[in-house]
Amino acid sequence: MNDMSPIVAPKTDAKADAPAYAPGFGAYVATEAVPGALPQGQNSPQKVRFGLYAEQLSATAFTAPRHENRRSWLYRLRPTASHPPFRPCDPGLVRSGPFTEAEPSPNRLRWDPLPLPSEPRTFVEGLTTIAGNGDPAQGEGVAAHVYLATASMVDEVFFDADGELLIVPEQGGLRLVTEFGRLDVGPGWCATIPRGVRFRLELAGGPARGYVCENYGALFRLPELGPIGSNGLANPRDFETPLAAFEDVQRPTRVVQKFQGRLYETTLPASPLDVVAWHGNLAPYRYDLSRFNAIGTVSFDHPDPSIFTVLTSPSDTPGTANCDFVIFPPRWMVAEHTFRPPWFHRNVMSEFMGLVTGAYDAKAGGFAPGGMSLHNCMSGHGPDAASWRAATEAELTPHKIENTLAFMFESRWVFRPTRFALQTPALQADYDACWDGFPRAKI
Repeated sequence: MNDMSPIVAPKTDAKADAPAYAPGFGAYVATEAVPGALPQGQNSPQKVRFGLYAEQLSATAFTAPRHENRRSWLYRLRPTASHPPFRPCDPGLVRSGPFTEAEPSPNRLRWDPLPLPSEPRTFVEGLTTIAGNGDPAQGEGVAAHVYLATASMVDEVFFDADGELLIVPEQGGLRLVTEFGRLDVGPGWCATIPRGVRFRLELAGGPARGYVCENYGALFRLPELGPIGSNGLANPRDFETPLAAFEDVQRPTRVVQKFQGRLYETTLPASPLDVVAWHGNLAPYRYDLSRFNAIGTVSFDHPDPSIFTVLTSPSDTPGTANCDFVIFPPRWMVAEHTFRPPWFHRNVMSEFMGLVTGAYDAKAGGFAPGGMSLHNCMSGHGPDAASWRAATEAELTPHKIENTLAFMFESRWVFRPTRFALQTPALQADYDACWDGFPRAKI
């Protein structure tokens, strides 16, 4: 148990082999990249084997109820406490709560996809904030970002002290090299990086674009199923947590962190992705969105969109989320004598929407993969005129919506757009026009 002999890293290149995973959402995992590295029977021995350092990472207060408590013990080559001071660095287009650059807009907003840059730009350099709400200092709210990456991070890692990051790729594959292990994701997947976890984002096969929900509030978890019962929606077994994989790279590494809305940096003499073993129920995870078991009507009427909730971050008001992550995947439509697309709607919740692939069934055009829309509290929205007309005239046979994946970050708090979002040429000045042309009802 107290073997202090030096550890021999089996690999120094995190791309050398395929990642391995453990199944289960929020599962308690115990994993070691080197046999014998994980202490048995206790968390913090006087001397950890191989001279490793024991360190706990807590995403909840120590005194949180057991069913809410999320933390892991890490056994690493060097403690994270060993670093020079952080200094402010250029935030680029990253913004944070409280969002004060622009007034919240009562108008419906929609953006074309932001173009990928022609010059090399990493995930951190290409992270662009579109809108947000709340305040990380108060532990509530979310920010909606897009990332535009044309280069892998090299000898650089990032972590977010303000919130957990839910990453939704739209174009290009990603490898997330984290302290806990490695996650491979691409379009049709999502991945979550807990608050404070260091990671490097590498491109897998070309430029990458996608969306990020930065959650300042309660940790994402699976929604309660209520009358649905014990099965359906996102099943816990389909979430995957990486097994331990570390790198022993002795090169200067830039560490960038987001803290209270600002970016800071420091330099370490070696990579901090050096966790040889870990155990706990706090870790990054990934999920294949095609495994979502969509629930819908088999009789009449269009159910509430809450039946498409993958993950939820609750607030202090029961049933009213700090943020819901909702998807609209391929699914059968069979409702009889029913207007099948999403109905016209005004909502106390505010909705930030994106499109990963295909088309959204409530919009006939103007909403492209990589694009975004924002419908704030009580903004009237719903199908455009062309979609309404097609749906009211369609023959109501069973129909499968295929080759589509849209999503929504829905929050109880109003989203404030950033100055960039209101000034970019990608903002569609004519979005309201999609609701022109509805005939007056005949009485």
